[in-house]
Amino acid sequence: MEEYTLLRQFADSWMLLALFVFFVGIVVWVFRPGASKEYKDTANIPFRHQDKPAESEEARK
Repeated sequence: MEEYTLLRQFADSWMLLALFVFFVGIVVWVFRPGASKEYKDTANIPFRHQDKPAESEEARK
C-alpha cells in the first residue's frame, strides 16, 4: 500500500472522527454552566479602571 493511500484513508476515517470529537468538546467547553461569568469579565477588560476617556496628546502639553 502506498504511503499516500494509507494517509488518505486515515484522514478520511479516524482523523475526521478525531476532529469532530475535538469540535464537540470545544462547543461543550464554551457553553458549559458558569462560563458566561468568565466571558463577561473578559469582554469588559477594555473598560476596567477607566473613569473617563484617555486624554489626547495635545491636551497633555
